[in-house]
Amino acid sequence: MSEELVFKVLKEAGRPLKSTEIAELAGIDKKEVDKVIKKLKKEGKIISPKRCYYAPAE
Repeated sequence: MSEELVFKVLKEAGRPLKSTEIAELAGIDKKEVDKVIKKLKKEGKIISPKRCYYAPAE
């Protein structure tokens, strides 16, 4: 559930976001967002274009 939400927020933003911004937009806890980001990065679904910013992998 959280994974889909975080990915959706990133896609709709149209720009790289910090985990705090993702947490605010998704309405979930930052710790949860950090866990999801780690998992999505491992799966190759998101990338980090610059330190602490995340975007969907093209």
